[in-house]
Amino acid sequence: MNPALSPARERAAGLAFDQQFDEQAAPIRLETWQNATERKPPAKGTATSLLLRFLYWLYERRLLDLLKRKPMPRHIGIILDGNRRDARKRGLSDPCEIYQRGAEKLDDILDWCADLRIPALTLWVFSTENLKRTQAEVSGILSAIEAKVAALAHDPFTHQKRVRIQAIGRLDLLPESVVTAIRAAETATAQYDLMTLTIAVGYGGREEIADAVRSFIKTQAREGASLSDVIERITPEAIACHLYAADLPDPDLIIRTSGEIRLSGFLLWQSVHSEFYFTDVLWPAFRKVDFLRAIRAYQARNRRFGR
Repeated sequence: MNPALSPARERAAGLAFDQQFDEQAAPIRLETWQNATERKPPAKGTATSLLLRFLYWLYERRLLDLLKRKPMPRHIGIILDGNRRDARKRGLSDPCEIYQRGAEKLDDILDWCADLRIPALTLWVFSTENLKRTQAEVSGILSAIEAKVAALAHDPFTHQKRVRIQAIGRLDLLPESVVTAIRAAETATAQYDLMTLTIAVGYGGREEIADAVRSFIKTQAREGASLSDVIERITPEAIACHLYAADLPDPDLIIRTSGEIRLSGFLLWQSVHSEFYFTDVLWPAFRKVDFLRAIRAYQARNRRFGR
């Protein structure tokens, strides 16, 4: 956008352009759907689909050009939401199929972050509360996570882009096979330093803070500190050193898909100064253009950090 514009005017200009583009693309999407439902000859439908893809490609190029003129977020957190709603739209009922599609989206996100040189990405893939779901669904989610983590550990992209993989959360609550896959991926990528992919699995924000306080107190006890000394030494900085991934910068931008407007406990401590972006797009359908729009919204905001 024009650098002379205020953040508010810039957001308004961006939204106006999005609306204009979506309105122009809508007839093409409708025609594509009609071709499918009326079973017209595939050639025309294919041509229409290619045209739509070409328009979005042009739009993405324009957004990229605008975004690269401004600082990128150092750390992006994403709450992956909407797998089940996407599955219902597609008529899927098998939990393994439902979450496999969502797991495949990780490849796209990593590619987009690498292209924009975003050094840290945290994905919330499984919460402690998710353990309350049916056994079949929990098994489906964890199977998809295990398979994807194992695949990432052997993916040439991971090693070419020097992506360090780590997991945060209550891993003790997970099946041994999932933990084994996670540890193998962490070991295989431990020396990499260009991007850090943090997978929040068995994760809860309250649990993380409780674990951090517990870890701090244990450390003080090992050092022989008295109760009064421990109380005096409790500071935000001291607790922060005991968070699951204390080496990561706080997230600049947190994205949640599926239209839900809440954090649900994601990075409660670290998100104190984060910018939030909520989109109606379901996670498996999350596109590069949606990702770029989130970053554009972040760049248009005036971050004062409480000052």
